Amino acid sequence: MPQNVPSFDELMEAAQRSAVHLEMRDQYAVGDEADDYNTWLRDGRRDADPASEYWEPWVDMISRAVARGVVVRRARVVSEPVTEYIRYEHAGTAVNVHAGEQVRWLPRRRACDLMLPGADLWIFDGTQVLFNHFSGDGNWSNPPMELRTEPSIVKQCSDAFEAVWERAVPHDEYEIH
Repeated sequence: MPQNVPSFDELMEAAQRSAVHLEMRDQYAVGDEADDYNTWLRDGRRDADPASEYWEPWVDMISRAVARGVVVRRARVVSEPVTEYIRYEHAGTAVNVHAGEQVRWLPRRRACDLMLPGADLWIFDGTQVLFNHFSGDGNWSNPPMELRTEPSIVKQCSDAFEAVWERAVPHDEYEIH
């Protein structure tokens, strides 16, 4: 990523109206989740404490954004039956909600007629798209992120997110299968 591109944290801190996240993978393997995920696999325990060392930086950042009026929404497109990783994500989503995120889940079979981007993404204030690039095994690619501001790309991604959001099930109603 070029040096003049803001980091994710800077983009979130600068957001004034909205920050939306579209997740479409059934498995991630990012290093900062490894210990928590391995504990989940071993004994089914998930860190769901918003004040824990694992969650506190995220909860603080999202809580600050929401406090200044930013609407933070996360939509996850998932295959069913879900993977163990999605079970793990679902088990921790209460912390996202506690921080102020709105979260919805869309079974992949209900998304087949939607035109979706080729990568996960964040959209900030409807003006910037931050694509998240992952390798086949779910780890970050190099470079891991790509910021795009062309109005046509922002519109395509915003339209895709809104189509998913409209069909998706709110977190408190989504049952894992």
